[in-house]
Amino acid sequence: MDKLLWVAMSGAKENFHSLAVRSNNLANANTTGFKADFENSRAMSVFANAYPTRAFSMTERPGYNMEDGAIESTGRSLDVAIKGPGMFAVADKQGQEAYTRYGSFTINADGVLKTTNGLDVLDEDGTQIVLPVPLDDVAINEDGVISGRPQGADRNVIEIFQRLKLVNEDIRNIEKGYDGLFRRTDGTQIAMDETVKVESGALESSNVNPVEELTSLIRIQRQYDTQVKLMETASQMDQTQNNLMSYD
Repeated sequence: MDKLLWVAMSGAKENFHSLAVRSNNLANANTTGFKADFENSRAMSVFANAYPTRAFSMTERPGYNMEDGAIESTGRSLDVAIKGPGMFAVADKQGQEAYTRYGSFTINADGVLKTTNGLDVLDEDGTQIVLPVPLDDVAINEDGVISGRPQGADRNVIEIFQRLKLVNEDIRNIEKGYDGLFRRTDGTQIAMDETVKVESGALESSNVNPVEELTSLIRIQRQYDTQVKLMETASQMDQTQNNLMSYD
């Protein structure tokens, strides 16, 4: 019974973790630039003299699917999608440089370029992008260069401002944080990559497949229910054994 309980408990724990990962994917099926996560675990031996043959599954940081999402036209000049591999550099909530595929931008009253979810967008030098407001005809070209016409200026007057910091790092060297942002595993900043191109007036959709995620949720939930029933069975068998022994 102890072995049965051990296997069922280990399986239920991993299934519970998988449910959390898949549920998060499904919740972000409509999030711009979101990259789907997948559960990740490995077998570990139990290091104890009494359990030389025992093993359990150890949960690790979820992996992620870096396939491109579909690029959908919005016609909005501050919506930008990465074409192919690459990411935008932003400042996270702690002010540290991080990376994302989320390309929906806005300019606040102080002229600071931000993502629509509140993060500062960084330029090629890793500094905050501040534009002279008010501006008309703001545009971002395929190299990430921002231009615009000061309000009230002649129609032919177009000024060039800062350039988005665009990076492209080997996925083996980056990890996804719990805030959905990517960072180098060694904590260093990623250098600007001149080859990364963007498409203005468009956004990259999430690469989550809702049908696949929903199917996985149903399958994993059934597995979890089975593991819980096995634990209940093991408990009942143990109780029956104790009752039989009490008759001696």
